[in-house]
Amino acid sequence: MALTYEESAALMQNGVFMGRVKVGCITYARYISDEVPGTAGHSSRVRWAQNTLQSPDSSAQQITPSVVMDGAVQDAGVDTGGNSQVTDQALQGAVEGAVNKLI
Repeated sequence: MALTYEESAALMQNGVFMGRVKVGCITYARYISDEVPGTAGHSSRVRWAQNTLQSPDSSAQQITPSVVMDGAVQDAGVDTGGNSQVTDQALQGAVEGAVNKLI
């Protein structure tokens, strides 16, 4: 069941969720940093990765709205405390999808 607009908006401001998104950004940035130079869009991807490793909070804030609207996050729902119930694996996929749309 998809989140309501109110739940989605609250999740975009949820500190625990944003921390999880930040970890996802750092994980993906480290992966991108190890890519071969021939990877499509490599220079843009590496630039994003470097910026993310220097300022992970900024990257997390930038993509959190897109991540919240991802189907896996929407379908996972929130608990009574307003925290997302999405698994780490599904959240990582949502983060990577949002980053790929951005860069």
